[in-house]
Amino acid sequence: MRTRARLALGAGAAVAAGVVETGPVAIPGDMPVTEPAPAEGPALHMVQRGVRGPALVFLPGVGGTTRYWDSRVAPLASDYRLLLVDPLGFGHSPKPRTTYSVERHVGELRRVLAGRGRVTLVGHSFGALLAVAYAARYPDDIHGLVLVGLPYFGSEGRALAHFRRGRVPDRWVMTNVALAGAACIISRRVVGRALPWLLPDLPREVAEDLVQHTWRSSTSTLWEVVYRYDAAPDAARLPATLPVLVLHGGRDPTAPLDGVRRLMRGRPAWRLAVRPEGDHHLLLRDPAWALAIIRSFLPAPS
Repeated sequence: MRTRARLALGAGAAVAAGVVETGPVAIPGDMPVTEPAPAEGPALHMVQRGVRGPALVFLPGVGGTTRYWDSRVAPLASDYRLLLVDPLGFGHSPKPRTTYSVERHVGELRRVLAGRGRVTLVGHSFGALLAVAYAARYPDDIHGLVLVGLPYFGSEGRALAHFRRGRVPDRWVMTNVALAGAACIISRRVVGRALPWLLPDLPREVAEDLVQHTWRSSTSTLWEVVYRYDAAPDAARLPATLPVLVLHGGRDPTAPLDGVRRLMRGRPAWRLAVRPEGDHHLLLRDPAWALAIIRSFLPAPS
């Protein structure tokens, strides 16, 4: 459960110095882009903080909600418009019986962002993958990307191999869709109210919201997006000059640092800031550090 929670959600300038990996990339740039699936039903739940300045859109990881960000990014609201989104299947957003594919997530996100002008997408874990996919399909609407704890594996086989090296019983839950679904149901119906005590390393509101999904939205998103979606082709389609900031923990057990470095090769506009002792939740562990790095990257307030 602890590994699932880490994935679910998904100090100084010297420590945050950008490390950019360079080198050749063998990703074909002319592969067809998969079109977003048509959106259906009610729109995604979104909370706005701030009324002026450039727009920042925050996308949480699997099991995360707007409350993953809210109190921690509040200092940015004095200079920016913050749009906190519950992805499809999570939080207060609709939870349809559907396949939670990259295309469906992108299509639903488009419904709430279309017409808002250029935005900076800030994504954590699954939300970081969604940000890359969205930006590849709508590059003219994107000012920049901030990717926190990006879990890049490149294939389902590599993702499952990584989690099979974890501890028992986590490795069983993270690599078997039936067990993952069962764990989700048990978490929601049996131990949901106790999650803040079972996961004391998470803020109370973040732990409480880990039950704000269904077994289908959780497991389908995990397999379809985190495991099966290869972000490299979409990363290759991003404009070469699009600024991308990657924040990563040096000891992230959920999103290996070497995967991010592989994805960054040959992308000089991408900047990597590593917190050597950090885990998968940099914003929760050290929000001052994370916000300082993010603020230095953002467009100047109007």
